[in-house]
Amino acid sequence: MEKKTPLYDAHVKAGGKIVPFAGYLLPVQYGTGVIKEHMAVRTQAGLFDVSHMGEVLCQGKDAFDNLQMMMTNDFTGMVDGQARYSPMCNENGGTVDDLIVYKRGENDYLIVVNAANKDKDYQWMLDHQFGEVEFTDVSDEYAQLALQGPEAIGILRKMTDESNIPAKNYHAVFGAEVAGIPCIVSRTGYTGEDGVELYLASDKAEEMWDALLANGEEEGLIPCGLGARDTLRMEAAMPLYGHEMNDEVSPLETGLGFAVKLKKDDFIGKAAIEEKGKKIKRVGLQVTGRGIIREEMPVSKDGVSIGQTTSGTHCPFIGKAVGMALVDAESCEVGDKLQVEVRGRSVEVEVIPLPFYKREK
Repeated sequence: MEKKTPLYDAHVKAGGKIVPFAGYLLPVQYGTGVIKEHMAVRTQAGLFDVSHMGEVLCQGKDAFDNLQMMMTNDFTGMVDGQARYSPMCNENGGTVDDLIVYKRGENDYLIVVNAANKDKDYQWMLDHQFGEVEFTDVSDEYAQLALQGPEAIGILRKMTDESNIPAKNYHAVFGAEVAGIPCIVSRTGYTGEDGVELYLASDKAEEMWDALLANGEEEGLIPCGLGARDTLRMEAAMPLYGHEMNDEVSPLETGLGFAVKLKKDDFIGKAAIEEKGKKIKRVGLQVTGRGIIREEMPVSKDGVSIGQTTSGTHCPFIGKAVGMALVDAESCEVGDKLQVEVRGRSVEVEVIPLPFYKREK
């Protein structure tokens, strides 16, 4: 049976269309619709309930060494409050999940994992821990709200002191206060826009939700659902677990090489990743024919099968039907014409650079 986030009643009250997702009941959209929600985040601001995400503490004398061995990124040199993105691999070099690690203090880290993988990830950590370390699943203690868009920081400034807003991306302020509510303010997101993610006690979630919407009304802030979250991440070409990566696909193959530090002494999956190399690669596709491409559709070049799509939709801000695909590494380059089979019909596409959209700094 699906769980409810602490904001379930607020979504129902606001007219959210509730669907099951990753074990939770969440709004896929509100009365405004996906396109308006998407455009609000690109041009003004949107508010998302992401309380379904998982949070795990990693603490103890050997916490750092455990992270170094379990994750592909390198956590050396992190300062308190800094965040670092990393895939976590299995022994075969496939991806268990991608996650964010925050340094709270000496040998004290907060790991944020994907909702659908929370239990799997936590078990993986327990099964591979060593030395003096403790992993604790604290997901039920936290609600998480994402305030995203060009107006997001301006809205936040009305509600808190500047010292509570991280100056740089991938940094967080622990022990912050927004609208008088204790929280963690993190300069992160999954939309391709500037903004923050707020972590706070579950029982304060609705109070924070209402305060954000009230303070952002002037700037056009609206609640947004899963539909817009997906079209926004697609437009920004952000890979999604279960689509652009899985237990078989290595982080190198899905274009996450920046977070795979092969110069580290060792990590789980390192030898397999080095041996395998890049047999496949992630590419961006723009539909030049008629139709919209979705996931798991065959991709071919001149009649020869080269891979399959992993995600696809019409992206409102750029106004184009695009998709991503995993294809044979040497099969195509930017500018090449390919074909995607959509319900038995061949649709023409062109390989274009990723990301499809990048905000101006």
